[in-house]
Amino acid sequence: MSRKSELKKAILKSEQEIEALEKKRVRSQSALLEAFLNHSVPNETDAEYFKVFSSLIDLERDNLRKLTAELEDLG
Repeated sequence: MSRKSELKKAILKSEQEIEALEKKRVRSQSALLEAFLNHSVPNETDAEYFKVFSSLIDLERDNLRKLTAELEDLG
């Protein structure tokens, strides 16, 4: 299998992973927003989930940028 083909598949997988992580983060994000709007203290677990998913999304976006740059370099 060519390197370009491998990179395209890896890019697609990375994009799908980001989308899945963003969907998971939305659950905790909405709980945090609800607490904010109700002027209450947010659940610590929801805040931690939000932080973890945000970090994972950032890592995966970095990976996606590297894969995309490598694919562009192959021309």
